[in-house]
Amino acid sequence: MSITTPSRWRTRAGALVLATGVVVALAGCATSATAGSGSGSGSGSGSGASDGTVTIGAASNGAATETKVTVDADEKLHDELPASIKKSGKLVVGIGALPAGFPPLAFTGDDQKTLTGSEPDLGRLVAAKLGLEFQVENATWDNLFVGIDGGKYDAGFSNITVTEQRKEKYDFASYRQDNLALQVPEDSSLTFDGDPSVLAGKTVAVSSGTNQELILLGWKADLAKQGKTITIKYYPDGNAVKLALDSGKIDAYFGPNPTVAYQNTLSADGANPTKTAGTFSGAGGDLQGLIAATTKKGSGLAEPIADAIDELIDDGTYAKWLKSYNLSNEAVEHSEVNPEGLPLDAS
Repeated sequence: MSITTPSRWRTRAGALVLATGVVVALAGCATSATAGSGSGSGSGSGSGASDGTVTIGAASNGAATETKVTVDADEKLHDELPASIKKSGKLVVGIGALPAGFPPLAFTGDDQKTLTGSEPDLGRLVAAKLGLEFQVENATWDNLFVGIDGGKYDAGFSNITVTEQRKEKYDFASYRQDNLALQVPEDSSLTFDGDPSVLAGKTVAVSSGTNQELILLGWKADLAKQGKTITIKYYPDGNAVKLALDSGKIDAYFGPNPTVAYQNTLSADGANPTKTAGTFSGAGGDLQGLIAATTKKGSGLAEPIADAIDELIDDGTYAKWLKSYNLSNEAVEHSEVNPEGLPLDAS
C-alpha cells in the first residue's frame, strides 16, 4: 500500500484545517458513485441488497474490516420523511472528498469506482433503515454545501462539525464525536485522559496551523506557569511524523482521531505499531464537538435521519460500523437534532 501526504479536515466554523496524516494514494476520485459497484452493497440501488444487506468497508483497501450487516427498513420512519423524499424514493447524499479523499472517512476504493469510507457507509445504513435507495455524489468541500443549498443533495455525510454559525443555515443529526487523539508507539506507557500535565517533559508532534496546534500551544502556555514545558515539533508530512515516532525522536503525535485510527490500522501488522493513548474534544475542554448529517434548514429530514441513527445504535449496527473503521472511541449514545455547536466566535 502506497502512502502520500495530508488529508483535509474541518473543525472550526468555516475553517479548513490541515492534518498531517498517512493517506492511501488514489488514482482520482469519482464524481459520483452508487453504493454497490459490484461490492455486494446492492449495485444500482445503492442502499443495499434486496434482502437489506449492506456491506461496510467495501473496497476500502485496508482502511476498514469489511463487514456485512442486514438492515430492516422501518415503515414508520419512512412515513415521517418529507413528501419530496418519499416521492423520489431516494436519499441523495453529498460527500466533500474531492480531489484526493480522506481515509478512513471518504475516498475512492481500491476498485477505483466505489466511494467508500465511514461517511458514505453510514449514509448507506441510514438510507436502508429509512427504506430508501441510496445515491452518493462526491464533490469538493465548498460544492458540497452548494449542493445542499440548491437541493442537489438531500444530506451531507462528510465529517461536518456542528457549529452555531452553520445552524443558522442547516439542520443537523449528530452521529460521531469530533475528537483529536494522542498517538504513541504500541509499547508506550503514556496514557492521556484530557489532563495535559501528563505531557510535561514530553516531545509532541503536531501539524502547523491546525486546531490541534492551538490546543497544544494553550497547554504549553498553562504548563509554563508551573515551570513545566512541552516540546513541540513540526514535520512536513505524515511519513516524517511516523519515522520520528518510530525512532523515539518524539513521544507522541497529536492529530485528528480518524487520521490516527487509520494510521494505527495500517501499522498494526508492521514492525512499529502505534496506538491511541487518549482523545480530546476537537471543540476544546468545555464542549464535546459533534459530527453530524447536514440537511437544508427546515427540510424536515434531520429528524427522521436522527431516528434512523438511533435505531442503528439500538440494534448494534452502529457499533459494528464504528468498529469496522476503528472509530469506536467516537461513539455517541444517541443522535441529537441541532445539538450545541462550536460558538460563533470560534476560529
